[in-house]
Amino acid sequence: MADEPASLDELPEIPNELAREHPEVWEQYSDLGRACAEAGPIDGETKRLVKLALAIGAQSEGAVHSHVRRGLEEGVDPETLQHVATLSIPTLGFPTAMAARSWIDDELE
Repeated sequence: MADEPASLDELPEIPNELAREHPEVWEQYSDLGRACAEAGPIDGETKRLVKLALAIGAQSEGAVHSHVRRGLEEGVDPETLQHVATLSIPTLGFPTAMAARSWIDDELE
């Protein structure tokens, strides 16, 4: 599971600016993400789905887009990605889940 873009050019504009202006901050942030990903036994696809669920729970459209794109690149089935949004209905509420579905659809189109 790749938790960081291959190059800064793959980042959205704002994080790209931060990474270019403060490379040491970006490097530490990337190292933290890598260390967290390696800290336990969860397999790659499950990690991606958990991270998608956390992004949905945080109502972070950009993070949902990012984890869907990465999931698709890693071979996660689109129906599986949408299922994460459906699973969020009882916990996060219908409006949040519908927003998540629309954000997932943005990347599936």
